[in-house]
Amino acid sequence: MTQRAKIDTDSRGTAGGGPPVEHRPAGLTSAEVAERVARGEVNDVPVRSSRSAVDIVRANVFTRFNAIIGVLWVIMLFVAPIQDSLFGFVIVANTGIGIIQELRAKKTLDGLAVIGEAKPTVRRDGTAAELSTSEIVLGDLIELGPGDKVVVDGVVAEADSLEVDESLLTGEADPVVKKPGDPMMSGSFVVAGGGAFTATKVGREAYAAQLAEEASRFTLVHSELRSGISTILKYVTWMMIPTATGLIISQLIVKDTNLKDSIARTVGGIVPMIPEGLVLLTSVAFAIGVVRLGRKQCLVQELPAIEGLARVDVVCLDKTGTLTEGGMDVTALRPLNGSDEAYVRKVLGALGASDPHPNASLQAIIEAYPDADGWRCTDALPFSSARKYSGATFDEGGGEESSWLLGAPDVLLEAGDPALAETDHLNEQGLRVLLLARTDREPGAPGAAEAARPAALVVLEQRLRPDASDTLAYFADQNVATKVISGDNAVSVGAVAGKLELPGAEHTVDARTLPEDREKMAEVLEENAVFGRVTPQQKRDMVAALQSKGHTVAMTGDGVNDVLALKDADIGVSMGSGSEATRAVAQIVLLNNSFATLPSVVAEGRRVIGNITRVATLFLTKTVYSVLLAVLVVCSQVEYPFLPRHLTLLSTLTIGVPAFFLALAPNKERAKPHFVRRVMRYAIPGGIIAGAATFTTYLLARHHYSGADALGAETSAATLTLFLVSLWVLAIIARPYTWWRLALVATMAGAFLLVLVVPWLQDFFALKLVGTTMPWAAVAIAATGAAVLEVAWRWVDRRFPA
Repeated sequence: MTQRAKIDTDSRGTAGGGPPVEHRPAGLTSAEVAERVARGEVNDVPVRSSRSAVDIVRANVFTRFNAIIGVLWVIMLFVAPIQDSLFGFVIVANTGIGIIQELRAKKTLDGLAVIGEAKPTVRRDGTAAELSTSEIVLGDLIELGPGDKVVVDGVVAEADSLEVDESLLTGEADPVVKKPGDPMMSGSFVVAGGGAFTATKVGREAYAAQLAEEASRFTLVHSELRSGISTILKYVTWMMIPTATGLIISQLIVKDTNLKDSIARTVGGIVPMIPEGLVLLTSVAFAIGVVRLGRKQCLVQELPAIEGLARVDVVCLDKTGTLTEGGMDVTALRPLNGSDEAYVRKVLGALGASDPHPNASLQAIIEAYPDADGWRCTDALPFSSARKYSGATFDEGGGEESSWLLGAPDVLLEAGDPALAETDHLNEQGLRVLLLARTDREPGAPGAAEAARPAALVVLEQRLRPDASDTLAYFADQNVATKVISGDNAVSVGAVAGKLELPGAEHTVDARTLPEDREKMAEVLEENAVFGRVTPQQKRDMVAALQSKGHTVAMTGDGVNDVLALKDADIGVSMGSGSEATRAVAQIVLLNNSFATLPSVVAEGRRVIGNITRVATLFLTKTVYSVLLAVLVVCSQVEYPFLPRHLTLLSTLTIGVPAFFLALAPNKERAKPHFVRRVMRYAIPGGIIAGAATFTTYLLARHHYSGADALGAETSAATLTLFLVSLWVLAIIARPYTWWRLALVATMAGAFLLVLVVPWLQDFFALKLVGTTMPWAAVAIAATGAAVLEVAWRWVDRRFPA
């Protein structure tokens, strides 16, 4: 049974939401607040939207591969010319870029978090004011209304039909009715009614404080992209250990060569095995994504949400506040059964005044009928999404008393009632209709709805968002299925969807007819696009049903009835003007309340994932051919062909510089799963072909050249082959071509050619092609390698589709 609160008339004589203002607790005084602050009894939980600057620096500097490269760099500074230590300076520069970009992202996130921060209303010295959560002190009196999140633990001091959802903490789906003296747990939220509670536990003592702090942290983990990269790096580490050990033994012990030269060539074999720039570019791509979205007033509360929304193939939209704007207008009042219109207007005015926390529909009624005419509210039932109606009992004066309900006609009326036909006609026009009905019972009593007698239909018009149609068209173009899920009348929801040209709007489903079985529900959901009369629990069930079919689901919403579904969806998106509860559980908050921002988030995620997949192939192709070359050198008992300077040059021209541009380029391809498999299926054949072609050239050069400078000539020929094959890998990765992608590949080729023809660059990088036979042989081998590469990658596409 629903609990009700008796409500007295306030000092103005209208139906108020609680005791007279002068009898309400005044809250703490300024002196009491100062005293508690001095004692440290403040809500000092740091609400952080991002990692601290120290954490960012530590995460970028102190990595496993930075440690390996750092040791090798120090060694090279002592045993070789500065040219062979360039790789160390590149790592320093890369680390610096990563730190700067993440600090930029942190600044953006922190600024947006302040804008989107929940500000509870606190009563002090008898005056209510919005404060940040960190300003709350022990004993503060905090006011609550529908959608407000309980930010600290406390005890109820005032209750006006107060119903609280504690499902995020306890798992219990049904709202809990709260009375004065009942406990309030932080992390719960108000679904109906209002009141106030006294803070008894603040800061880290509060029940949900640690969870809230953890959930609000900026994080770069828990995403397929980053976990995939971590998996790859783990295997690379295991490959490196035996390969590097064998290379060290081969170059320092087996071959009787100059010690310093042997050390330099050993380091030259180990360094390229490390895909050191891959993690950096992933962090930079994510960080730049945050900054770009921040400029569009989009707060990404959990960074992997950028990636997650790019993987989404179903978007569930709540109609009110997402497809329509929050406000409504009363366009008509249609009395029923001979009701007097003037009397009906009085009833509506009194109902509006009886609720201190009106929703959008009731607010429109208040604006249309502001006169409560002195009626006294003796009992009130606030609106609930699960119940679909609100109500109140009034003392009209002169001993007259009446009870009224205001809500969904198809919930309050029996099937076949003549008023439903008129309601359906209005709903077909996309209008929202509420029924005002008189009942002989108290509003919250059992059977009150069954005893209702229709008195009038209140017709409201919702304002469509001007950008909603284009946004829906974008999702359709991107093969993302759109499901409109609303608590409103199914016909009305279908009409709104039809105005927005949503496919399937003509076949609207009333959620009350949905099967409870998850498998059967999923089938209905996949076949239809528009659903009305959906309860909050059904929204949650519908998300789970879609997920059971393998869909990645995003849910948008702004009201408390959306919270459970937002929490369970793969990606929750809240409007900035939505309730505190929805903003708290959503991963993405659209601070400008614009549904049209969603395509930008999707596009940003696709850009990040698609481009990181591209550049990861570049980095890991280098790792594969480096390991293969080291193994071939160990098995053949020959000198390692390259010095660090050669591989620094190759890495810069075929990976480092191109990867930076490719990682930040536009990319609209929908994200696909199995990141590791998709990258390695190209990197392994690409690396094997590049390594084999290079070693073939090296062995031919060893037989062709002789004399004191033979090793330098052999290295130059091998370097030419490796560059050309690596450049072809880059050319394949850069497809489909645009003018700037072709210019990028051509510029890298030109830069290498410059090194080969400018004398001082030849000396600096120890690259000088000797004769014509071996250089042209190197080109021919590279061309053969490129042709084999094309065939191999096309075979991989057919044999191992993504």
